[in-house]
Amino acid sequence: MAKSASADKALRVARAKGYPKEVWYFVACFVFTVSLFQFGSWVANKLSTRIHKKDAESGTELPRGRFSVRHVPRAMVNGYRVIAFRWTINIGSSYTLSLAELFVSCAYFIALFIWEFINTTDLDGVKYDINYWGNRAGTIAASQLPLVTALGTKNNVLSYITGIGYEKLNYVHRMAARSICALLWVHAGNKLYDLDWDRQPSYFLPCGLAAVIALTILCILSIRPVRDNAYEFFFVTHFFMIGVFLIGGYFHANSEGFGSYIWPSFLVWALDRFIRVVRVLYANHLYFSWSGKRAHLDAAVELLSPHFVRVRIARPAHFHWRPAQTAYLIMPTVARLPTEAHPFTISSVEGQDAGKALGEDAPYWNELVFLINVRDGFTKRLVKAAERGGKVKVLVEGPYGFTPDLTNDDTAVLVSGGSGVTFTLPTLLGIVDDARAGKSRCSRVVFIWAIRDRSHTEWVSKALKQALELAPPSLTISIQIYVTAGEPPVTSDKAYDDDSVHNSAGSEEKGTPTPSLSDFSAVSFGAGRPDLRVILRDEVAVTTGRMSVTVCGSQAIARACRAALRFPVSGPSETLKGGPDVVLHVESFGYA
Repeated sequence: MAKSASADKALRVARAKGYPKEVWYFVACFVFTVSLFQFGSWVANKLSTRIHKKDAESGTELPRGRFSVRHVPRAMVNGYRVIAFRWTINIGSSYTLSLAELFVSCAYFIALFIWEFINTTDLDGVKYDINYWGNRAGTIAASQLPLVTALGTKNNVLSYITGIGYEKLNYVHRMAARSICALLWVHAGNKLYDLDWDRQPSYFLPCGLAAVIALTILCILSIRPVRDNAYEFFFVTHFFMIGVFLIGGYFHANSEGFGSYIWPSFLVWALDRFIRVVRVLYANHLYFSWSGKRAHLDAAVELLSPHFVRVRIARPAHFHWRPAQTAYLIMPTVARLPTEAHPFTISSVEGQDAGKALGEDAPYWNELVFLINVRDGFTKRLVKAAERGGKVKVLVEGPYGFTPDLTNDDTAVLVSGGSGVTFTLPTLLGIVDDARAGKSRCSRVVFIWAIRDRSHTEWVSKALKQALELAPPSLTISIQIYVTAGEPPVTSDKAYDDDSVHNSAGSEEKGTPTPSLSDFSAVSFGAGRPDLRVILRDEVAVTTGRMSVTVCGSQAIARACRAALRFPVSGPSETLKGGPDVVLHVESFGYA
């Protein structure tokens, strides 16, 4: 009996140490597979671009509607995109999960629990022996903490390996944390049920319970409604709870010899913080000197409406960014804590060619501009700063995010609703600047913007007008603005405009859009919501080569674009007949 118990224990310990490593092998293989898919998509794009360019120059381009074997690689990639990213699971009006996200979530959760409950029959034939899977749940969960920590950082190697920005990996971060939380409760239940109290250190149980309770609180507070409506509360709570979780978890695991699974999380977090501090010092070094240029870097805060603020900052000498990337703003005189950093999309471009042509009269070229919708907390205090007038001290950190590269697209469609223009406007300006510099082959841009009130065009009318004036003859721009005033309230899941940009007063006084913008033949105004299914279908029908659709707005507008670009409008059958290679980029509010 004693010999059997000893052999059982040796087997349990061996599996408790070996299975966490096997889970890591699985994760590494999955990351490698994702990287291959990303690389394959990039290669297919480059080959398609080269073939299309060669055929166009030689005049041997196949007419549309004719099947060709050489379209097979593009057709396969297009089919993968449609299935993985355009077929979605919609949860109410606020949450959307693509099949790719759903697959990743399920695969990770199932993998954890397969390794948790596999081979749990003891040497006496008792199945699911609690002594086998109870402790193993804790070791598997602990081994995944460095991964979860890395996914939640701004500067992580996974983003560079996969080409997926940290903001999109943040969904995987929350999903992995929730999976580990479930696993830890399995472990905690086992310990509370079958704990040898006399053999454990006095701090063993309190540290473990504190850790799992802290993680549970974090998972509850991380749901979208809480983060949406009380972000600052979530941010502060997240900071303290993660400290309790990691410190308590370390002491709990270290008493059993598994502390080495957890302490790397502290290194990952510290490395990210160190990189962020270095980036702040590098981009804002003049603020930390005695130079008289410090005041030049202060931000101008303008109140465009009761619900919208514009922040303008002279570009720091060493700060460079791509269109539609994000940056963190640190405003000690506005924030409650001097180190608070809030992310916003950069609504301007670092225009190399167009910026020179415009000189100083270019508010959205070669300076940092942020269009910020007003909610509670920091943005509410930003409104008060705008009402006081004057300049505001600001430090800029970034840029962050992997924005879509549209230089190889023949047609670019930019769709936004309300404050989503903060993403599509710099994308448009970037296309114009690249076209002028000869860096882009794009020949047509369709800019679609759904807004609640016509006066909102005044905020960006100058930038749109300059884009039209600077566009080279090779680039055709169509700007379609849809005014949804009189439509159902924005709380409806069918709302295309964002509620953050609604003007509560003075809309009638501001009147219609500026005549100078209306005078352009490329600009059209429509009433009601845009029929995106018809618009995108018509663009696909007349486009050859590569077409990108970039969307930023509410869940309704994102869902409409995804639905419009599914089979049969955009899919393998059309691509095989010479149809365009359609790529969809979605930057949408409301993910779980």
